Amino acid sequence: MPSAKRPASPFTPLDFQLVLLRRMADHNPDLVEDARHRLGVSIADMREANKRWQAMLHSPRGRAAASRYRSVLGTPETTLARKVGDLDCEAWLFPVPLWPDLRFEVLLAPNGAVWNEWLVRAPGAGAPPLQTLADLTPWSCTVDEAAHAFTPARPLQGSAPTRWGLAFTAPDAQGVRREVVAEFTWGLLQRVAVNG
Repeated sequence: MPSAKRPASPFTPLDFQLVLLRRMADHNPDLVEDARHRLGVSIADMREANKRWQAMLHSPRGRAAASRYRSVLGTPETTLARKVGDLDCEAWLFPVPLWPDLRFEVLLAPNGAVWNEWLVRAPGAGAPPLQTLADLTPWSCTVDEAAHAFTPARPLQGSAPTRWGLAFTAPDAQGVRREVVAEFTWGLLQRVAVNG
């Protein structure tokens, strides 16, 4: 008699954090390794979580992005109204225990479609002091924080759907302004390249 196939275990908020880390490992493997140990999971666990996430994304019977996030992350901790151009949007914020001062933001268009999904600073959490190149360390700030600290910043297309870039100038330790390209994964700073 063939054995019955066991149902897959639910995809949890811990699994989702592993998906975030998997993309960040390309740029900061040491930080990801430390985070993985803090979470008490193996490399195999991280790979399996990413494999299951990709299967959910590409399943022909998959859920719409908004309902997928709610099924995985639960009810948003905070729901905020956001204005994007002329459109009134809604932002769902979910806690991310690995980064207590950050929230995973899902930005919904008026028709309910997901427009953006990334890490942002939690409401009420103090923004990091960003004044010089030395302040731009991996995982120190979000896209929005860097863009506001070093205006004007020009958005750049990322190398993958979960990646973003910003081009701006920032002073070095001697106060000399340098051309900078900052790379972000899931909205969190990963690395900075200084030109000249």
